[in-house]
Amino acid sequence: MAELTFKDLSFEEKGSRVRVIFLKIFYFDIGKSILEKIGNFKISQNKIEFKDITDKKAQRKFSMLLLKGFTKLKNRLNNKPAIYVHKNSGIPLIGTNYFGLIDRGTNIIEIKPITGCNLSCIYCSVDEGPSSKRKLDFVVEKDYIVEELKKLIDFKQESYIDAHINAQGEPLLYADIIDLVADIAKIPQVKAISIDTNGTLLNKQFIDKLTKAGLTRINLSLNALNKGIADKMAGSSYNLSKVMELAAYIPKKMDLIIAPLFLPGYNDDQLVKLAKFAQKIGAGKNCPGIGIQSFLPYKFGRNPVKPMEMDTFTRKLRDLEKKHSIKLLYTQGFNVKKCKEYPKPFKKREVVEANIVCPGRLNHEVLAAAKNRLISIPNCYQNEGLVKIRIKRTKHNIFLGELLN
Repeated sequence: MAELTFKDLSFEEKGSRVRVIFLKIFYFDIGKSILEKIGNFKISQNKIEFKDITDKKAQRKFSMLLLKGFTKLKNRLNNKPAIYVHKNSGIPLIGTNYFGLIDRGTNIIEIKPITGCNLSCIYCSVDEGPSSKRKLDFVVEKDYIVEELKKLIDFKQESYIDAHINAQGEPLLYADIIDLVADIAKIPQVKAISIDTNGTLLNKQFIDKLTKAGLTRINLSLNALNKGIADKMAGSSYNLSKVMELAAYIPKKMDLIIAPLFLPGYNDDQLVKLAKFAQKIGAGKNCPGIGIQSFLPYKFGRNPVKPMEMDTFTRKLRDLEKKHSIKLLYTQGFNVKKCKEYPKPFKKREVVEANIVCPGRLNHEVLAAAKNRLISIPNCYQNEGLVKIRIKRTKHNIFLGELLN
């Protein structure tokens, strides 16, 4: 009898099919009749057994089914197609804002392991969540991220690196998040590890595990202490009481920033209350306790209000500071410094050939690879092969290409 056990896979029966669940929120189906061709089988959680066949033979045949299944991977949250980006996928981790690594020329490196969100915030800059119009999702192999992160850190030659885990969505949906934090914490140059989260997936045990793994700060997107306002801004029911309880627990374990978005007409009267709440619970031991963000519009995001001029934003917060004798604006508080930025292999207006490696997240968008970078190409109706493009954007190693006929 062959017994195959997996760390990142689990199995469920679905009528005539077996559902293979990958990293908790992704899945694909295999017909039972196809599995029976390998041998009589039995599934239980993360294990599948085949009778009358050797381990080696079962492993080889089942691996072929897995490879085929991963081409049909879907996200359980929204049933959209998903792509698993791993070290053998041929998909680089630098070049797109969707996933991977982003270096903006400082000692802070952004790490994006997953797309997708459990909320549909009305101001979301990347149109994420259950109501999203994005066409597919991405999830990145943990070891691949860590391997490429080490290369980037070695290039920078900095003794203080802040690894900032964010995502086009909610990073705590990433099933390997604990192991990812733990592996990043083992890199000697990494002295701080932070994460952005809406807080709804946290619990005390989860916070304890993140602390033990090496997370040093949580940036909590808490927009209001009023349930009605919080729900409205989240685009769905927001478990405010739970998030507030956990916010009070976090400073006992690590640093915390309450990071609301100031959305004029929605949470104007909540900003001071949030700042006082941050003070009360002990947020901001080694950083500001509150970090109020100004709403900015994005072409492919949700834009419920007109943007406020930065001078107006600053003036409003200064007025509130004077009126309520509380600090709302911070210009310092993080150990940020400019340093070497990863080399850009392309220049603006340069014409290059790139190989299409996968679809993008927008209609008729593809991602192509060249010189170990990804290039986003809109308005492309070709889904494979080489394309000739003109580079239109290179800032921060995020590349946009224009298809040439």
